[in-house]
Amino acid sequence: MKSLLTEISHCKLCETYLPLGARPIVQASSQSKVLLIGQAPGLKVHTTGVPWDDPSGDQLRKWLGVNKTEFYAADLFALMPMGFCYPGKGKSGDLPPRPECAPQWHQRLLNKMPEIKLTLLIGQYAQKHYLQNAYPTLTENVRHHAQFWPTYLPLPHPSPRNRFWQNNNPWFVAEVLPILKARIAAIRAA
Repeated sequence: MKSLLTEISHCKLCETYLPLGARPIVQASSQSKVLLIGQAPGLKVHTTGVPWDDPSGDQLRKWLGVNKTEFYAADLFALMPMGFCYPGKGKSGDLPPRPECAPQWHQRLLNKMPEIKLTLLIGQYAQKHYLQNAYPTLTENVRHHAQFWPTYLPLPHPSPRNRFWQNNNPWFVAEVLPILKARIAAIRAA
């Protein structure tokens, strides 16, 4: 795993498309138990080099029921975005993750993480890539989460911009988050 993470840290595969250059951001261990697959690092994360080190990460940790120390313990959580580098700004937020990362690195990382008990698919890009029987919308994927359980749990992005989505889908907080917190607690306790 160490040599693979070093190789990833030197990746320049899509650098010519990145406004701030390549800075792959990933966290993983051969002992990781929970895999979070998100979109791509934002500008703040690109600057700090720490995955989910932003308001979205704060919200995600609340959903999981863990603190920063637990979240950044690679033996518990692997953090593998669809695109490892900040893709730049678009008209309505960050650009989509670069398409080169997942085919280049995901399977190689997954092969080194045999202890994964749960994979959280955060946002539409991860869900489209990993859910074979995906529904047409993120909302429907999340609503039908039991269909993908116990391997995957599709989630919306925890961005503060998604408060509107959460307000329109109160079942998410009432039904999905308790299941998520209970599963994370059970994995931590094992």
